[in-house]
Amino acid sequence: MTRVGLARGVRDLQGVLKLQRASRTPTKDGFVTVQHDLDILIAMHQLCPSVLAWDERDQVVAYALSMPIETRGLVPILEPMFEMLESLPLKPRWYVMGQVAVAPHHRGSGVFDALYAEHKLQYQGRFDQLVTEVSTRNPRSLRAHHRVGFQTIKTFRDQTDDWAVICWDWSSC
Repeated sequence: MTRVGLARGVRDLQGVLKLQRASRTPTKDGFVTVQHDLDILIAMHQLCPSVLAWDERDQVVAYALSMPIETRGLVPILEPMFEMLESLPLKPRWYVMGQVAVAPHHRGSGVFDALYAEHKLQYQGRFDQLVTEVSTRNPRSLRAHHRVGFQTIKTFRDQTDDWAVICWDWSSC
């Protein structure tokens, strides 16, 4: 049985890094594209704690990283994304889901949906929209995001990939 909630501290953030490293290689189940370090995760956590899932041994088995606009300088590779997002007709109170990953042995268990339900529970009073980008080469992730309520608002190609910008608008919920 998994438990979902906000990251509690450095040990949890180290668990995020461990799962992130294991999720870098593309598989049929998806992949992550940005690698963080502990200092960046700590700084992100201080601004807006990320949502995690833990197993019965209290090990991180899934995460969905929170990145309010104040975090944009922490991960320079994401600056073009933030610039592009600012050009879209988003509501004034939005934040980015910086990355999501679920350990292989927990995929298909509902933990992905639980991560996003917790994001909405924790942050709906502070934000109106949750926005992210998903590689169009990652159809499993796109389907899962659409299932929980995200809608594609833009597609584009950059030097690395084709992307779908997706948004979950809580102001209409």
